[in-house]
Amino acid sequence: MSQTSEFDAPESPVAPSLTKRSRKQKAFAVLAAGLVLGVGATVTLAVWNDSEWVVGGTAGANGGPGTPGVGTSAFEVQQNTSSPFAADEWIDEEGNPGGSLTFTPGALSLTPGDSVYAPVSLSTADGSVAAPSVRLSGAVSATNIPTVDPDALLAGALQLRVVVATTARDAAPAACTDAAFGATATYVVGSATTSAALSTAGTTVNALTADSGNQLNYCFEISLPDDAADTLQGRTVAPAWQFVSASELD
Repeated sequence: MSQTSEFDAPESPVAPSLTKRSRKQKAFAVLAAGLVLGVGATVTLAVWNDSEWVVGGTAGANGGPGTPGVGTSAFEVQQNTSSPFAADEWIDEEGNPGGSLTFTPGALSLTPGDSVYAPVSLSTADGSVAAPSVRLSGAVSATNIPTVDPDALLAGALQLRVVVATTARDAAPAACTDAAFGATATYVVGSATTSAALSTAGTTVNALTADSGNQLNYCFEISLPDDAADTLQGRTVAPAWQFVSASELD
């Protein structure tokens, strides 16, 4: 066993400057390793992931097709100009001149004081929303129908009345004759005692229910006044009317 003598030389202390220098070298080494790791290495962090989807519709069962949940409504008004009325003759005619009115006999050979009549019915189509606003516009010249009426004298002389009645869809309306223009009728143009120019628009707003729910039956009367001038002889006209329908009241 060795003994230390008081005369033995003491251990040399570590210089403070060397300790500080060693610590700095270690710190630089760690920083350098971090830089190298950030540049050249990929660190993968393990996390849980999940997602949830929703759909504007109904998903199909067992992998089958689903059904959409967002869409638009359908709006379609149809006309029926048959006379006598036929329930299977509903058509769409959305451009001028439109569906052909069937006038009572003598429409092409009017003499002063004569009147002729023609019916038309309107209804919404199956699957259509309602039409709470149905308006009759004033007559204009039909497209692509040649006429003989210089200066539109006959068109300006003819007089118009229109009445309307509501029935169930496909119900035969009352006959469109002079009898339809009584005191209790619903007048769209004119009245029981007065008539108006062909260009006169309707004064009433009529309504159609949704999905072929009801039927508006219009009856047109065109008259040549008793005092019609001789210059109106041998003329022809082709007035066209537009029914303007909307899915909301305006």
